[in-house]
Amino acid sequence: MKCAMIKGIKKIETDEINEPTSLNGSVVIEVKKAGICGSDIHNWDMGMPEGLVMGHEFCGTVINPGARTDLQIGDKVTALPISPCNECAACKSGNPQYCPQTWTYAVGLSLDNPGAYAPKCSIRPDMVIKVPDNVTDNEVAMVEPAAVALHAVHLADLEVGNKVLVIGAGIIGDLCALFAKLNGASYVAVSETNEKRGEKSVTLKCADEWFNAKDENFMTKVLKECPFGFDVVIDCSGNSAAVTTALATVKPNGCVVLVGVATQNISIPSVLVVTKELRVYGAIAYTVDEFTECIDLISRKKLDVEKFVDDIVPIDEVQKAFERLTSGTDDAIKILIDPQKN
Repeated sequence: MKCAMIKGIKKIETDEINEPTSLNGSVVIEVKKAGICGSDIHNWDMGMPEGLVMGHEFCGTVINPGARTDLQIGDKVTALPISPCNECAACKSGNPQYCPQTWTYAVGLSLDNPGAYAPKCSIRPDMVIKVPDNVTDNEVAMVEPAAVALHAVHLADLEVGNKVLVIGAGIIGDLCALFAKLNGASYVAVSETNEKRGEKSVTLKCADEWFNAKDENFMTKVLKECPFGFDVVIDCSGNSAAVTTALATVKPNGCVVLVGVATQNISIPSVLVVTKELRVYGAIAYTVDEFTECIDLISRKKLDVEKFVDDIVPIDEVQKAFERLTSGTDDAIKILIDPQKN
């Protein structure tokens, strides 16, 4: 079957892989929609691992329920794409994101387990979750990134009335801003170098205001509303400048959550962490409860994720979609792939 595969640095091409089968009770699904994630962009940018078929944010329908006797052919599902051991303390506490094995055979993140940039894929049975019928395919494909953002906001331990700055207005940044509002923040700002994305954050009602990170008067403007610093700053960019901005704009004893991932070592002024006595957290993935909470919020129409979908493309146009998302000038923040689309 046709798939989109990493072939080199910033290069995805269509190729052929074998159709998946049910192994060790795995559930085989027909992929309806798959999302392009920031981690996918990192892999594309580095061109590795070559031969990887990405796609760990997805909606599908069951073709073969495998070991899952509670599933039927045609059921709409998604899944935690991870591969936890289910035996360690992290797994037993509901935090599989800490498990040493959780990314080893992750769907769409490992060469051994091709992801949803293909018409079909095979998933560990215990990771598959049936979703309510009232949730659209597009919404289901947005559950995974929503859970990433919810986890980051939970780590911040937001209080009602807090003022929050989110650095980076991509999909995770916008979702973090939205969850901050839903959790009682009185003021949410975003900083962004892409003017179209910054403006879009406000238009989509994720942020109250946006600030251009390239503005030479950025610090003066961004701190006008919070002269002593923001209660919480969430960085979704992952570069030196962004993390430095986070440390500089948070108030003393405030909280900084680092969601963005740097592919290389970065330098930051750690003196700000010490002299301000900051609480700095790294955020990776989500808990099981946060993943299922996002499904519930979407199903009950408490969380609108469909508004973030900018385009839906077939497998043949995945390369162009990556180029669009990384152009720095386009306002697109979320593009879905429809592997059934010609």
